[in-house]
Amino acid sequence: MSDPSEYASTFELIDLDGDGLITAAELQRLMTTIGADISDEFATHAVELIDSDGDGLISLEELTAFLSHSE
Repeated sequence: MSDPSEYASTFELIDLDGDGLITAAELQRLMTTIGADISDEFATHAVELIDSDGDGLISLEELTAFLSHSE
């Protein structure tokens, strides 16, 4: 697995409230900002795909694991 610090700045851009977790709403806002409007359902499903502990949120470690498997 990659070092989480590699993705920390990207994570911080998505984690708008700075609580250390990414919600479906935060992901949806990011996608809208970059011009890719996605539905609530799509954002929720994307979080579910990345969320390995089942809490409905994405931690930096979960994002790192997901992105390092995508490389």
